[in-house]
Amino acid sequence: MPLEPFKASGSLTLGVELELQLVNPTDFDLSAAASDMLHLLARAPFPGDVKPEITESMIEVATGVHREYGALLAQLRVIRDALVAAGDRINVAVCGGGTHPFQRWFRQRIHSAQRFRELSSLYGYLAKQFTVFGQHVHVGCESADEALFLLHALNRYVPHFIALSASSPYSQGVDTLFDSARLNSVFAFPLSGRAPFLLDWKEFEENYFARMEASGVVKSMKDFYWDIRPKPEFGTIELRVCDTPLTVERAAALAGYLQALCRHLLSRAEPPPVEEDYFVYNYNRFQACRFGLEGILVHPRTHESSTLREDILATLRRIQPHAATLGSEEALVEIHRVAAHAGNDAGDLRRRHAEAGSVEGVVDAAVRRFRSIERKSS
Repeated sequence: MPLEPFKASGSLTLGVELELQLVNPTDFDLSAAASDMLHLLARAPFPGDVKPEITESMIEVATGVHREYGALLAQLRVIRDALVAAGDRINVAVCGGGTHPFQRWFRQRIHSAQRFRELSSLYGYLAKQFTVFGQHVHVGCESADEALFLLHALNRYVPHFIALSASSPYSQGVDTLFDSARLNSVFAFPLSGRAPFLLDWKEFEENYFARMEASGVVKSMKDFYWDIRPKPEFGTIELRVCDTPLTVERAAALAGYLQALCRHLLSRAEPPPVEEDYFVYNYNRFQACRFGLEGILVHPRTHESSTLREDILATLRRIQPHAATLGSEEALVEIHRVAAHAGNDAGDLRRRHAEAGSVEGVVDAAVRRFRSIERKSS
């Protein structure tokens, strides 16, 4: 089918999607409870959108469209409370985290929705291995060309969001030594990675998407698993590299950081993106996945190296005026706390493992973190 027309939306508006784990509160393994959870949630109005995901042990929730960080955070908290209350009624726990620490992929059940069955048929065992959990952030764009500009202007900042959100150090019962092991599962898909370097929507639509569709490779934008992809039906770009954080507070802060960063980029305070910017893209992305905030980031223009922690802190200083205009200063305070002091959720989960002595204890900690307001640390 032809690519949908790009539906222009309010510039810098925000929406967040969270893929969440459904957990058995007795043994802390994943629970194939999505259908029961969705049935229960359908009985009364839900304070957002909720739908199934590819396997029965996960669901996806989404906020509405917001202009301000504070309203986004408020809705995420109401959504969290509704999920926790519903889970308590059917004895299912809900939590964040990019991977479940010890679930076995071959035990997962594909959801009955037709699209998921088709994906399972196409991708085989990779479909069940896709039982991983991410946060997607949508940023509104006034035009299709603005969307493509932002998509590529963000290229050097993608590792920031990987490192800040990383919450998947454990997989299949072991410490992977990655802060974000989740993205290794995403990279296995043939249409993952970066979008092609095109800045003109007509060229993207006619010379790229139309040819891909004619070849039978894709049917819609949903078939692309790019790190950032345009969503013409929403009038947004969608950042897809984040692990699902352990708290909705962290999820909202990441969205606020992205919003302020996009405003900075739209001010044209930086040189426009070029294809050569992607020369170090895969290296920087790997560093963020493997080492988190301690990973090395190579600037694509100057070739200077710094830690991701240092680059994030420098970026926070540059975009502070934009956050002030947007009313998202508190989001940047939280991002500064993570980068400068507290560290990401992967580090917290490793500390919990050291305290509990088991991967079950890690899940227990993640469940408790999701249920309550994030504790502050110095």
